[in-house]
Amino acid sequence: MDAAILDLLLRWAHFMAGVIWVGHNYSSVVQRPTYRPLCAEDLSSDDSPRFQALLNREHGVFRWAAVVTWSVGLLMLWQRGTLGGALSLSGALAPIGIGLYIGTLMMLNVWFVLWPHQQKVLGLVPATIPERLRCSRISHLSSRTNTMLSVPLLFFMAAGAHGGAYLFK
Repeated sequence: MDAAILDLLLRWAHFMAGVIWVGHNYSSVVQRPTYRPLCAEDLSSDDSPRFQALLNREHGVFRWAAVVTWSVGLLMLWQRGTLGGALSLSGALAPIGIGLYIGTLMMLNVWFVLWPHQQKVLGLVPATIPERLRCSRISHLSSRTNTMLSVPLLFFMAAGAHGGAYLFK
């Protein structure tokens, strides 16, 4: 495959997976701008309307979109021979490197904080009602953290590719 076509495909895969991943966070903020805590009744019965709404919501797509976005981003940096410079925050590669570190933090947050707690809230992992209520709050805060981190992430990604790198010379 021609290198230019591969580069284009990687860019689009990175972009589309990023839109799905970050878009999920923003749609969550729009749908639920403030935290409304669950109550024990919401989780005590699998027939509860609020519980069913949580359960029916797709959780897998955004988690795997995070993996695709992060992996393809690393692959693009490696393919161009700039991964080392980005990781070491060298010169003009510093902005994309900062974005890489923020994106890594966000992906780790999804997989090691948000998802384990969300599994308890959804009843996919056994937990008591008080534990599920506690995990609901942690899931909410974890999601909001990623939403807030996406703002500097997008800034540094754009600064690295579309100007602004002159600040780091």
